[in-house]
Amino acid sequence: MKKLKEKNGKLKLYNQLFQLMMKLSTLSKLLFLLFFTPSVLMFNIHAKPVSQSTLTQTQDLVKANDKYVTLLGNQIKIGDKAPNFTVVDKNFTPIALTDFKDQTLLISVVPSLDTGVCSLQTKRFNKEAAKLPKNITILTISNDLPFAQKRFCKVENIDQVKVLSDSVWRNFGENYGLIIKDMGLLTRAIFIIDNQGIVKYKELVANISQHPDYESALTAVKDIAPEIVVENKATTNEMPNKTTK
Repeated sequence: MKKLKEKNGKLKLYNQLFQLMMKLSTLSKLLFLLFFTPSVLMFNIHAKPVSQSTLTQTQDLVKANDKYVTLLGNQIKIGDKAPNFTVVDKNFTPIALTDFKDQTLLISVVPSLDTGVCSLQTKRFNKEAAKLPKNITILTISNDLPFAQKRFCKVENIDQVKVLSDSVWRNFGENYGLIIKDMGLLTRAIFIIDNQGIVKYKELVANISQHPDYESALTAVKDIAPEIVVENKATTNEMPNKTTK
């Protein structure tokens, strides 16, 4: 608990420093980054290093170009209780799976928002999110730094999905078996978790350069989420009396 509080304190400090940097002149920003960037890198190194030798390794599931990559972490399957995880938002605020109680989640996983397919994937789900009922939440998770995610969302007007970073603790990637060995990126995937916390849908995209099956995922999340029933309390006895002249 003490270590978690220390990490959260560092996250808030880095966010405050970043906000300060944005108010500086171009020359001042360069000088600021010269001293600030090594501190961020050291934080990421010490936050939670991924020990590849101790993680479960899975081959023959995903390709990069024409070669299979090794995925690190625990593979989950449909029907499993969704493992909890903690990531951070654009302000370095910790966000956990348990924060989305009673929601049906569609989790869109991308290697990096600064690549073409990942950008299009995120924009597609952002567009679709506006059409979904309120009991469905779409998350986009990548290993991009929160600074980069914040910039991307601002430029691309991403405001309907929650974009989150697994760059601090790699907790999500480990728990869902998504870390690409020797690359440090997350493989492209889609998960749907129902409002009881059960994994109902999983797609590991066969080649990380390809798009996921958008239509199947969107159809599935609509079917999985409970229908929202709006009670009409008005009855015939409660109908307003007609006034007579």
